[in-house]
Formats: sequence, structure tokens, C-alpha cells
Amino acid sequence: MATRRNNKRKRGRPKKTTNGDARQRVEAVAGGLELTRADRAIAWIERFCVVPEGPDVGRAVVLRDWQKEILRLIYNNPAGTRRAIVSFARKNGKTSLVSFVMLLHLCGDEAVPNSNVYSAAQSREQAGILFSLAAKVIRLSPTLSAHVTIRDHAKELEFKQAGTKYRALSAEVATAFGLSPALVIHDELGQVRGNRSELYDALETATAAYAEPLSIIISTQAPNDGDLLSVLIDDALSKADPRTVIKLYTAPTEMDAFCDEAIRLANPAFGDFQNADEVRAVAQQAKRLSASESSFRNLYLNQRVATSMRFVEPAEWKACGAAPRELVGPVYGGLDLSSVNDLTACVLIGQADNVWQVHSTFWLPADGLHDRARKDRVPYDVWMRDGFIQTAPGKSVDYEFVAYWLREQFEKYDIHKIGFDRWNFQNLKAWLLRVGFTEEKIDAHFIPFAQGFTSMGPALASLKRELINGRLAHGMHPVLAMCSDNAIVITDHQNNQKLSKQKSIRRIDGLVALTMALGVVPLEGARPPKVELFML
Repeated sequence: MATRRNNKRKRGRPKKTTNGDARQRVEAVAGGLELTRADRAIAWIERFCVVPEGPDVGRAVVLRDWQKEILRLIYNNPAGTRRAIVSFARKNGKTSLVSFVMLLHLCGDEAVPNSNVYSAAQSREQAGILFSLAAKVIRLSPTLSAHVTIRDHAKELEFKQAGTKYRALSAEVATAFGLSPALVIHDELGQVRGNRSELYDALETATAAYAEPLSIIISTQAPNDGDLLSVLIDDALSKADPRTVIKLYTAPTEMDAFCDEAIRLANPAFGDFQNADEVRAVAQQAKRLSASESSFRNLYLNQRVATSMRFVEPAEWKACGAAPRELVGPVYGGLDLSSVNDLTACVLIGQADNVWQVHSTFWLPADGLHDRARKDRVPYDVWMRDGFIQTAPGKSVDYEFVAYWLREQFEKYDIHKIGFDRWNFQNLKAWLLRVGFTEEKIDAHFIPFAQGFTSMGPALASLKRELINGRLAHGMHPVLAMCSDNAIVITDHQNNQKLSKQKSIRRIDGLVALTMALGVVPLEGARPPKVELFML
């Protein structure tokens, strides 16, 4: 086994092996041909690693062409790879492949003496899977088992000859600060909701001690555009940084989701070590049961689709992303007060050319904004800087602050109705009276809006209809877009729907406010009935 010293890879001639592919590479060196860095990686894996599970357990690894292509993408990048993103559907040997790569950096040709290698996952269980598989490879390999120490209780591996160590980490650990990795493998980063992960940030900012640090992200896609993996994938596809490489196996959303051609695009191991008949059976079940389709698309076609029943599809939302015009004529609104120290939202709408112009306003307390951004894993601080969130002074959104803002809007616009959730409205009402509203004006313009199926069902149907027909202009307000991305609906036995804050992983306050705004429109009769005259 070879190691790198001072970040320079050893170029010594590898020993001859009985493995066919490895032997060919040895013969190539003997013939004077120069091996690439990826060739050496492939040769080392096929020489020293064994299949840890399945029908071929214990046999020498024979990498498939698509696996070699991934390794060449990572190790033969002329610019040098800092970050590699590999994404395909489940059951394609993802964990086995990254365990081989991890061992390559622990005790193979890519090992940096006295360095640390880490894998990061969102749960202890997921973190243990990669460690467990790598430990099986070591125990089944006579050469590796003689040199690598396994510490099951700590999920650690050590190659004392080079002073290298590996450790499996999870997001549930107290902290990852203070670590110094030469290689980080981010396992199933698609499970992160939101665009921030403390574990990811801690590890990615801890690699400065090495001249050639490498991060490998290997995961099925995240469900939403705003999730961390989606943001990283979109940036990689833009090719803005030549040191970031990506291999994305996914089926286009316009394809027939249940055909073999679509499945193959997302599953490079389909029909090989992935059971084709089993995947086809799952596809047919998803075709019969619409409730299973989203999960099938995300997990088996590697599409960016929420596995829960999301209310708005990204394409629908983006199609209504035109900048809103100024509010004129009758204006309607929705007000979601939430908690005094959480996101408060008010959405005002008015029609222009039969399109609802959507104006969104959000508040958060100024104190603790950065901590809240880290907790929710969304860039509240950036949105505040860019003017998309207003900050209320102090540690809570004081209702006096909201009441004065509402008075300004009533002076500026012809506001007819504002729907509100009854929760905590009495506290706001007291401040509305203090800033100049009368009891009569409050009763006339502020409409209680229950959050159950009876009230929310028709309002959601109205919102869905306007979205489908392109009769909204919301300007892609990032906070409202986040709320739309997060919105999960639940259905009762009569197929009525309502938004569920419990099912939704992150904030949906803005979409709740928009739904209430449209929900109060019929009460006012904003769209006059169409009158037709028939002559008999």
C-alpha cells in the first residue's frame, strides 16, 4: 500500500496482482505507459478492496465503467478537484463506492501522512452505515485487515503506518469544530432541509491545513430547490468553479416516469447489481397509487420532488414569478402573526389585468437573527440585508410595530379585507386601537379566518387555480418562495385540503397569509358575476 508524502503522490510501480484489470494496469506501466491519478486509484481499489455484501461478497472488486468514469471525473480534473458531487438514485452501490474511496485516502495511494478523513451524515444510523461497510471490506481483505485497526465503538479506523485516521460523524454530535480533514465524504446530504448545515459548514471551513483538500458529496437529490444539496448542484452545473465537478444521474421530469429508459438514466446499476425486476415492481405500484409517485420520482428517478404531498410544484411557482405592479383598486390581505419571536407575515394582493399582484412583507426580531438563521437553516440575515425581511427592534416582533405598519398600508391603499388567524389577534387588536383604528373599522376590515379544512379548503383551491392559470405575480420574493417550497397539505376523508405547519419542515407563514388573502376575496365579491341576457 502506498501513501503520499508532502502531498506528492508516489509514482512507484505497483505490484503485480491476480486481478485482471489491475494486472493490465501493471502491464501498462511495464510497457512505459503513464498512468493517470484515476488509473492508480482504480488499480488500488481493484487490487485491495473486496465486495463487502451481496452475492459476490468476499470477491475482488471489479469497478463498472460508470464507476470508473466517476473516479476519473474526480481525480483527473486538470484544475484539481476541490469538491465533487455525485448524485444518483438509491440502491446503486453508493455506500460501497464511497467506502472504497475512503479507504483509498486512508491507506492507499491517496493517503496523506498524519491526516484525518471524515464521513458526515445527518443521523448516527446513516453515519454508521458507511463505517460498517468499510469495516467489512477491511475484515474480508487479508492485506487491509493486517494493517488497518478497527474501533467499532467509536466508528474509527486507523492506518498506523501512515498515521492516518478515519471517523464517522453525524449532525447529532455536539460540534465538529476543531477538526482538520484532508478528505470529507458528505453522505446523503440531500437529507438536509434548508440551505445550511452546521456540520457541513464546520467541515468545509476546516480544510485549510492541506494543500489539496477534497470533499465528495454523494447523495440522492434533495426535494426542494432551496435545500443545501440543490443549491450546490445548481452552482456546480453552472460551471462557475472549475474545481467543482458533478455527475448527476437523473431522469427528465417530462419523460414517462415508469419506463425502463427513465429508470436507467437515474440508475447506472439497473439490471446489473440493482434488481431490475424489483425496481419495475416499485414503478408499477407508483403508477397505480398516485400517493407513491412523488416518493418514487425522488428516490428512484433522482428527481427534485418532495416525497410528501407538496402544495405547489416549483414549475408552477416559477411560472408566476413576474414582478408585481403597484397595488391599485380594492386590496385584500392575509396576516399570519405566528409567534412573537418567529416569522410574521402579511401578504397584500390587488388585481391588474386579471392578474393578482402579490406584495409580501415579513418581520423577524432583530436580536438573535443570525442564531435563528442557523437554527432554521435559511439565510434570514442575507434576506434582511437585501430588504426582503424587516427586523423589529428587540427580541420579539412587537405588535405595536406591526400595528403602525398596518395603519400606513390602510392610508396608502384601498384595503377592503384582511384575513387573519384568530390566534393572538387580541394582542394585536389592542395595539390597532392605540394607533388609531376604531372598533368599527377593525370589525369591518379584519376577518377571522379559521385554519381548518372548511375555511382553508376553498381558499387553497382558489390559490391553486390562480397558480395553474398564471394569474399571480409574486416577483419570486425569496421568503415567500421558501414558504411555497415548504408547504405541505393534508387531506380529510372528503378530499378537503389544508396547509399543515406540523408536516411542513420549515416556515410556511407567507403561503398561509397568501391563502387567506385570496380566501377573503369572495366575501367582498371582487370579481363581479358574469351577466348573460337570453332572448326567448
